[in-house]
Amino acid sequence: MSTTSWELDPAHTQVEFAVKHMMFTKVRGQFKDLSGTITVDDDDPSNSSVEVEIDAASIDTGVEDRDNHLRSEDFLWVEEYPTIAFRSTEVEGATAAPGDEFQVTGELTIRGETREVVLEAVYEGAGPDPWGGERAGFTATATIDRRDWGLEWNKALEAGGILVGNDVEMELSAQAVKQEEEAAV
Repeated sequence: MSTTSWELDPAHTQVEFAVKHMMFTKVRGQFKDLSGTITVDDDDPSNSSVEVEIDAASIDTGVEDRDNHLRSEDFLWVEEYPTIAFRSTEVEGATAAPGDEFQVTGELTIRGETREVVLEAVYEGAGPDPWGGERAGFTATATIDRRDWGLEWNKALEAGGILVGNDVEMELSAQAVKQEEEAAV
């Protein structure tokens, strides 16, 4: 058995989200500071794993006042919970050819609450980079209900409905750099 370790390239990896505002438009944002490792079991991909840590304070929606509110105790409470983490518990499907689809089930921790999330993922391909290394790309999506992680702040709208939607659409686009192969002893 051998494994290959891949480190996420933060300059070429995006963790983006979209949430309905006033029930009819989407507000989009991203987290700008993250790190992570993908460990691939070359013999049995189902034994592969993913670990990602995100600096919760790096949230960016393009509006400073909104970002400050999202960092507050009403939402992410970054002073108390500075990190958002994902650790896989299961990988199902193949990543042999670009376009292959697979699922990554794991534990997503936000505000100290850990819940299971299933990422619908696509292997985008791999190849040499101009600096003598090798890179691989993946995309993944999931929709979560923010209330499951204690993100319950909201305002009722006079015309009915709520100010901030509960469903958070997540989209990840990851580029990882191959580190080294390790043979099992």
